[in-house]
Amino acid sequence: MKQLNWKLFLIVGLVAVACIYVVPSLCPTVPGWWTSIGILPSEKVRLGLDLQGGVHLVLEVQTQKAVENRIERTADDLRAAMKKAKIRPVDIGRPTDTRISVRILKQEDIEPFDNMLDKDFGLLREVSRTSEGQGLAIQLDLPDREVEYIKEMAAKQAMETIRNRIDQFGVSEPDIRRQGENRILIQLPGIKDPQRAINLIGKTALLEFKLVDEDHDVEEALKGHVPPNDLLLYQVVEDKDTGRTRKTPFLVQKRTYLTGEYLTDARVQIDSQFNEPYVTIDFDKKGARLFERITEANVKKRLAIVLDNHIYSAPVIQEKIGGGHARITGNFTTEEAHDLAIVLRAGALPAPVQILEERTVGPSLGRDSIQKGIVSMCVGGILVLLFVGIYYKGAGMVANIALFLNIILIAAGLAAFQATLTLPGIAGIILTIGMAVDANVIIFERIREEVRLGKTPRAAIDAGYAKATLTILDANITTLIAALVLFQFGTGPVKGFAVTLSIGILASLFTAIIVARLIFDYLVFQRRVTRLSI
Repeated sequence: MKQLNWKLFLIVGLVAVACIYVVPSLCPTVPGWWTSIGILPSEKVRLGLDLQGGVHLVLEVQTQKAVENRIERTADDLRAAMKKAKIRPVDIGRPTDTRISVRILKQEDIEPFDNMLDKDFGLLREVSRTSEGQGLAIQLDLPDREVEYIKEMAAKQAMETIRNRIDQFGVSEPDIRRQGENRILIQLPGIKDPQRAINLIGKTALLEFKLVDEDHDVEEALKGHVPPNDLLLYQVVEDKDTGRTRKTPFLVQKRTYLTGEYLTDARVQIDSQFNEPYVTIDFDKKGARLFERITEANVKKRLAIVLDNHIYSAPVIQEKIGGGHARITGNFTTEEAHDLAIVLRAGALPAPVQILEERTVGPSLGRDSIQKGIVSMCVGGILVLLFVGIYYKGAGMVANIALFLNIILIAAGLAAFQATLTLPGIAGIILTIGMAVDANVIIFERIREEVRLGKTPRAAIDAGYAKATLTILDANITTLIAALVLFQFGTGPVKGFAVTLSIGILASLFTAIIVARLIFDYLVFQRRVTRLSI
């Protein structure tokens, strides 16, 4: 009798807790007193991408580009260091994207150059060294270990940058995971404008300030005669009334005077005169000093604001600008200005990213999937209830009660563990409903056999459960192992299926072995039935 009481207490307590977790998912909004208590859960069952719509992306970080960028910066640093050490004349080039070539013409410059390499550029590896007359030709690159480190850090930084952008974009419950060495899986449920989100994530957002070269002719550059220290970039402006775009070419210096790495903030403001949005940016102390120095030295010259090799504006510097503030104008819409401010605040990607896989699920398709999933669950559940109730009579009603509790426990488990319900997850729930019935069928058939042998209800129930429990445990544990393997190595919908299947197996074991047995014990001990309806 004591055993009956603690089982009853356990079941009632567990079902009560399960109902509490299910309530937020059943109600559109929970009442105020519910959240004011502070200890009651308010999280709903999370719906996967296939049920509420959204974007699924697989990105590949071009980590090799990060290595090339490091080599390019190192070559610039090396050139500046040799200039400071008065090692002249020199010829520094890039025979390949990952190598630096240095040619020294004077014998007396070789030793200071070697000393400088050892002191300030110890990470560079010497690939070749050839004597040329009195001079020297040397090629340098990065060691394999350093290359791997740069690639690893580029992938990690890209993931964090993308995560910051998505957080500031306002996506709730995004799923961002790293796959392999340089791939990132992103799932954004509930996105209403997928293309805007893709543009936001994929933008490198390398902000640069370059001087416009007004000493050379842009027309000559358009014919292919671009000066060696210049770049030909374009400013693209769209006319909001006609929808036409106008491309204005600019010849800008290759040298970057200031980058976005010194940014501390970027915000959207509205121009009071033209009522157009623009983005204000603030630099840190070092960036402010650099910006002030640049503007002071180049008054009456044009300073191009370049983002990902696209010129947003190229205003004329009228005077020295102190304080570390600047503005980016570009005929933006409010959304474009907002997205630009987000990517600038989140920082530039360390290397470009390439979209390898893109899937967009519309909200209407997701709603349709939910409706069909619910209909299939209801139809399947009702047919199972009818069959079990008719075939096993009174015992079938016991199985139906256990089945109903089983569904509540699964829903509560999804809400409590904040698991994501996907379309395959609904299939997992339907599958576990069948498995829960199967467990009851095995028990009932065993009990029937014992009843046919002439045993009393109590003896038949004891013998039936004793013989069936091990079989049920074997079948469910093997399925549970398979579900855990799917969860460990699967992704997306496969993992959602594994979660619901695992929770469903545990719930069906509990309801079939504990709950149904308690009801039978109640009938035998409390109601003292002399004949089982089975």
